[in-house]
Amino acid sequence: MSVRLLLVLLSLLVCTVSVQAAPPQSKNNPPAAASTGVDVPILLYHRIGPTVADGMTIKTSLFEEHLKYLRDNGYTVIPLRHLIDYYQKKGPAPAPKSVVIVEDDAHKSVYSDMFPLVKKYKVPVTVFVYPSAVSNAKYALTWDQIRELKKSGLFDFQSHTYWHPNFKKDRRKMSPAEFEKSVTMQLAKSKARIEKEVGGTVDMLAWPFGIYDDYLLKKAAEAGYVTTFTIEARNATASEKLNKLPRYLLINSDQGKAFTQILSGSAGKRNIVF
Repeated sequence: MSVRLLLVLLSLLVCTVSVQAAPPQSKNNPPAAASTGVDVPILLYHRIGPTVADGMTIKTSLFEEHLKYLRDNGYTVIPLRHLIDYYQKKGPAPAPKSVVIVEDDAHKSVYSDMFPLVKKYKVPVTVFVYPSAVSNAKYALTWDQIRELKKSGLFDFQSHTYWHPNFKKDRRKMSPAEFEKSVTMQLAKSKARIEKEVGGTVDMLAWPFGIYDDYLLKKAAEAGYVTTFTIEARNATASEKLNKLPRYLLINSDQGKAFTQILSGSAGKRNIVF
């Protein structure tokens, strides 16, 4: 036997041993590529206007800067429903650089300031509504405006309870029976009213002031909500619990580097004062 033939046989023997030694893939040992790497910032806005009227207002020009930055830097604004479908295993994982935009309170500036820019940049938005204010309070949208926004195909409307209560204060001043009755009303009446006025399914809830606990989470599930949202300032990852998804509440100082840090999930925590 020649030296060359011997080397070839030894090489084949080494390859065979290596293949046999490779661990089999199983449910408990998935390939590394199976990791989704989900990291989605849910950007929460409240009010948009020409000037910063209060701590929750973002200038209209800054909102457009946000949308322009997302477009120019390869981000895709996806409907919130697509993210929820992923967590419910009804849809695929969001692509890298996916972002969600939401608004709380159904402020009138959603129609006057946000809507023109949403149409311009063609981005989907989910609005969390507390119906007691709609067509009643001067600062809120009307039901006709909400229906027009919904008809555009760019807006979805979900629940923010019926009149935006502070559940911590209510629990302190109410008896257990009164508190339970109030919570049940806030969750059920909001859902029913929005579905009646706008149509579609209301199964998402944003907690007023970000206040929630195990009892409230249980009551939300009983009322038919499949997911609820906090104001914990971090991006949504693959390991999130569907009943308390985080959102990043934006303020007018979230511009430039501060905004890019939010998108990357490196902005850190902040104290929110309502």
